[in-house]
Amino acid sequence: MKKELLVASALVTSLGMAGVAEAASATFSGKVRNGVSGSDTDGTADGTYGAHSQASFTVSLSETLDSGTKVSTGFDLTDEDDGATDTSGLTLTFTDGSKLDLIEAGNAYSSKLATVPSASGEHGLTGTTTNSSPTGLAFANTADDIGFEWHSAADFAGIEGLKAGVSAGFGDDGDTASTSTAENSYSVGLSYVTTTGDTTVTIGGGYMMAEDSNTTTVNDRSNEVAIAMSAATGDLTVGVGFASGSYMDANSGASAEVDGAEAITAGAKYVSGDITFAVGYADGEAKDIATFGSAGSNTDSYNLVAASVDYAVISGITATFSYAAEDASEEGTNATGNSGTSWYIGANVTF
Repeated sequence: MKKELLVASALVTSLGMAGVAEAASATFSGKVRNGVSGSDTDGTADGTYGAHSQASFTVSLSETLDSGTKVSTGFDLTDEDDGATDTSGLTLTFTDGSKLDLIEAGNAYSSKLATVPSASGEHGLTGTTTNSSPTGLAFANTADDIGFEWHSAADFAGIEGLKAGVSAGFGDDGDTASTSTAENSYSVGLSYVTTTGDTTVTIGGGYMMAEDSNTTTVNDRSNEVAIAMSAATGDLTVGVGFASGSYMDANSGASAEVDGAEAITAGAKYVSGDITFAVGYADGEAKDIATFGSAGSNTDSYNLVAASVDYAVISGITATFSYAAEDASEEGTNATGNSGTSWYIGANVTF
């Protein structure tokens, strides 16, 4: 019987699958980051430092159907330093230039945000905190993995430089009274690019809303409006962004109702030959409360100023130095583990 099963398996492999495409086209890329990072927080008497090593390896797969529609997906063999394999959803790219992301699709408002320059490097403070203030523009960016995001082709609705996006996620986590997860979510986004003289201006953003699975909370899982703008003239790029809304925060395992959340980001980047200088600024504030069913009333805040210098040593190898100063406050009291300074010196090798 065992021999018969082996023969049957061989026949299926050699004959039954003969008419099926053997493999999609594949490409791969990756990077290795090695360096030293250090920090000096308000909660420690002396600064600390240590080695910092990360790696990633990504495989991209794609094939084009007879209709001209491109089907693409991929996976990470390793994602930075977590050693975990992460698969991507499916992306359909149509002949008119529009795209449809399926499974782990993302949200239209965040994908259409204009990019605000920020400092590179692996600086940062990692102390435990229950601070609910935003540290970036897409602070309410959440959705169930089952869903889609549609990206329009260029010049949407006949307007040169305009792109639009619509997304939705459909959760089925069940109603609970102790945890907060995203149920059904919806998002819309717009991106507009125009040129004025020697300057290219990009404006983008949108609206995001996700229902909360929790039956006792007042807030939606997320409800946010965000917009950002950047302007590039020659080697100089500057940008600024603003976001506002409410959401449910799950920080360090403790969920909280968050109201009046606002975030501002700003930054600039200048390229001079092989050297790139960048500075970034972020400021956030919100009111939170751990009691479900009540409006947030305790004010948290966060502030970051960071700068970096990148030097392209040779193609594929970049040296980086970065420095950051952070100030976090929880209910008017300094969060010592997340306030202070940090730095990073290292190299990024890509292929």
